[in-house]
Amino acid sequence: MTDAAPQPTPLPYLTRDLPGIDGQVRCRLEDFRVEELPLYLPCGQGTHSYFRVTKAGVATPEAVARIARHMGVRPHDIGVAGLKDARAVTTQMMSLEHADERRLAAFRDAQVSLELLGRHGNKLRPGHLRANRFTLVIRGVGQAQLAAARAVLDVLVRRGVPNYFGPQRFGARGDTAELGAALVRDDMEQFVRLLLGRPRGGDPPDCKAARDAFDAGAYGRAMDLWPRRCVNERRALAAWRRAQRPAAAVREVDKAMKRLYVSALQSAVFNDVLAARIDTLDRVLVGDLAEKTDTGGVFYVEDADAEQPRADAFAISPTGVLVGYRVSLARARPGDIERQAIAAAGVSCDDFRRVGTLKVKGTRRALRFALADPDIRPGRDGHGEHLLLSYTAPSGCYATVLLREIMKTEKPEAAL
Repeated sequence: MTDAAPQPTPLPYLTRDLPGIDGQVRCRLEDFRVEELPLYLPCGQGTHSYFRVTKAGVATPEAVARIARHMGVRPHDIGVAGLKDARAVTTQMMSLEHADERRLAAFRDAQVSLELLGRHGNKLRPGHLRANRFTLVIRGVGQAQLAAARAVLDVLVRRGVPNYFGPQRFGARGDTAELGAALVRDDMEQFVRLLLGRPRGGDPPDCKAARDAFDAGAYGRAMDLWPRRCVNERRALAAWRRAQRPAAAVREVDKAMKRLYVSALQSAVFNDVLAARIDTLDRVLVGDLAEKTDTGGVFYVEDADAEQPRADAFAISPTGVLVGYRVSLARARPGDIERQAIAAAGVSCDDFRRVGTLKVKGTRRALRFALADPDIRPGRDGHGEHLLLSYTAPSGCYATVLLREIMKTEKPEAAL
């Protein structure tokens, strides 16, 4: 039997009292552009060559792999500050130590281009970026919807954008948080049955057939059916066939994928906390752990009235929990909300101590993010009328959460 993909409760809008404009996004690759704003530029000296990469229709790891093959190095040798979407035209900086720059400049690819920037003393590391600049086309709308779009944008500029994790965090099947919860609870059998069975609506036909076979106990047939691209599923199934011991199957899953599953669980809990705090995402409450925008440091709020002017100025913001075994939880009412969200996920902070070889300490994340240099204006091209939205946001913030506030393609009554 095929289960329908679970439909999570729609996340509430901050601007639910304002109408959305509908429309469509990502109709074409060039409709979604992201430019990485670097934390620093190469100083001109050092052993690391820095270069700017522009790619279209390719995820960052694949672009890195293509450049690495051309240079005869390992993908790990190439430094990146952030990961950029495949379904977009994106620009970002990368680095490579002891590079033959003439060979690097000779790199040619139909989807990836690069430009040498200069040398620097260190490898580019994740997080070495200041922000991202987005330029997004919303099609099927235009001048008639401009006032409504600007009304929503004005609220988001004043109060901040809900810092939800976007749906892409939870995978095409919407099950990555469930897989993470099984890992954290040490329920290895549940993890294996989610990973290899339990077909859902929307599964590709070849994967659905493999999952059906697994659920029927036809493990040999399932192995024949799993596509070669599904490396982790095939490795886990091979281990399961040998002994049908869940722990052995789980060990065969790539560590990075297991980390992704646990991260998805953390993201789901955070989204639940933010959903409960949506009407106060720009207000600090007694017991909140507030984050300083300039340094990232957090502190407990003792006097909310005294701290609120700093929140109004975006100097601080309330945070939510990315749960782990060493994370500090908020106190008072904000802390109650966090504990309820963690309990609703069926886990505890202490459970994160024993997630195999992963060290999941946890951290905090701001409930909102600020928009810099926002603009929305009407436009027209060969494909018709549209609205052009541009803004700058901190790294790690999802364009989808801003677009959903403006477009409101989910039914508003379902999001209340």
